[in-house]
Amino acid sequence: MDTILNGLTPSQRRKLPPADVFNGNCPSRELVEILSGKWSMLLLWSLAREPMRFGELRRRLEGVTQKMLTQTLRTLERNGLVSRTVYATTPPSVEYALTPLGVSVSGIAEQMCEWAQVHIKDVIVARQGYDKAALRPDGVSIVTGGKRQS
Repeated sequence: MDTILNGLTPSQRRKLPPADVFNGNCPSRELVEILSGKWSMLLLWSLAREPMRFGELRRRLEGVTQKMLTQTLRTLERNGLVSRTVYATTPPSVEYALTPLGVSVSGIAEQMCEWAQVHIKDVIVARQGYDKAALRPDGVSIVTGGKRQS
């Protein structure tokens, strides 16, 4: 999206068509995909609490690889949601923080994560009911094609 808007005046920006996330060609669709990513959501919520260094983020987000964390941070930085500050220490220290734009979406990330924590038991029960209803008489799942796991 930034490549499309680079160099446009405020007047030119106002003349752009309205965003429509249901339109596959609209840049807002890509932004929704970025925001809905597992690591993006968790990073936004983590950084909403306080700026953090790379190692702190990696320890906080159990299971994230160094490569995926780096890619996600770069994507969030490119989209104006996260800032990266390098401090001239030995060795150099890098800190990540939310920008004002990132702060504006962090509440949504927090709500999504908290909702997941509150409702996970209900979701597990729903999954089990669905999986049980999706079994053929021979015990093979019509959803996964495999045997039901006990």
